[in-house]
Amino acid sequence: MPDDHPDLAPVRRLDPAHLVALVNDHTGARLTLLGPAPGGEVGAAFVRWPDGRDGVLTMGPAGRADELRTTAEILAAARARGLPVPAYDLVAEVPDAVAIVQERLPGSPPARDDRAVIEAMVELNGRFAGLLADRPDLQPPDLYLRHSGPGFCLHEPLERYDDRTRGLLSWIREVGAGDDARMAGEDLVHLDFHAGNVLVDETGAITGIFDWDGIGRGDRRFDLVTLRFGVASRNGDPDAARWLDDVIDRTIEPSTLRVYWASMSLRMVDWMIRHYSAAEVDAMIDFARTRIDD
Repeated sequence: MPDDHPDLAPVRRLDPAHLVALVNDHTGARLTLLGPAPGGEVGAAFVRWPDGRDGVLTMGPAGRADELRTTAEILAAARARGLPVPAYDLVAEVPDAVAIVQERLPGSPPARDDRAVIEAMVELNGRFAGLLADRPDLQPPDLYLRHSGPGFCLHEPLERYDDRTRGLLSWIREVGAGDDARMAGEDLVHLDFHAGNVLVDETGAITGIFDWDGIGRGDRRFDLVTLRFGVASRNGDPDAARWLDDVIDRTIEPSTLRVYWASMSLRMVDWMIRHYSAAEVDAMIDFARTRIDD
């Protein structure tokens, strides 16, 4: 994006050494930095507690400590139901950010978004159903179809990029004007559910799901659409993509799918514009348009 629009700049990446120093200074945690964690858009780092436990250090936006403590409560309930999600061992406000130290789960990221991984993720997603039925205090996630989100799902990059993205944004806003342009439900929703946010063991079984900072209460099927965009952006197995398309068509009614597709199109095209190459932006625009009604 142009330099005269700093508000549309790429999201700030984690500086592990600086953040560990801030956490130790402000909390007395005495964490030891082990090194950066692989993958991720914002970044994470492996750390060790004085008692030898390993953790994963991540960073959230300043002012969101209470929200992240609620996330910790929700994940504790999910763990009690047998889901492979991390405990949040520390949520701490530091200058200009919130630091989170999560339990380090076993396993490693899958080498490829193949069908076995995608099928396992869809099966796991089914276990999110009804998990937040007892949390009516939680609001459903905003899909940002009519206005920009807080650092993601921004409308301005699409307005400024080219005629294709302006047309896409016009369609997104049209979808957002509908009476059904919202999410509802009582399921656990990850909101960034793709193969880069899971861990597997040597047999391919999922041992962990992480990056729950966008957690919500709503319709778990939104995560299936997120997963499909993830397969597209990560050049996943075409057989897995076809299988997932069939699951989505059988699982989500067209009117709801249109709303979810609009939200993910906005999120992914905006992110690609601000963080990736022109060729990758083109590919994501083309993919978004595969389910868009002209």
